[in-house]
Amino acid sequence: MALDRTLDVLTVCGVGMGTSLMLKMTAEDALRALGVDARVECTDVSTARGMWPDVVIGQEMHTSELPDLAPVVITISDFLDTDGLQAALRERFTEQGWLA
Repeated sequence: MALDRTLDVLTVCGVGMGTSLMLKMTAEDALRALGVDARVECTDVSTARGMWPDVVIGQEMHTSELPDLAPVVITISDFLDTDGLQAALRERFTEQGWLA
């Protein structure tokens, strides 16, 4: 089953303005390369707790605080590694049945 709606994706960091913004741009590139329609928003961990995203992406220090916030939580170490993020998204989206 392929996904037939726009995904809500959060990129998170401690303050929601620095690294999450860089990661937002990387995520948009990776999602575009996968052909996935997504709305990507950058935020801080505290604000993220009150949201209902499909995907959360961030460093381990932040994703460890949000393990059950979304069906897909991806931990990254390199904010600019579009290919690595794309591979992780592809794997997790396939597991969810969101990519054929």
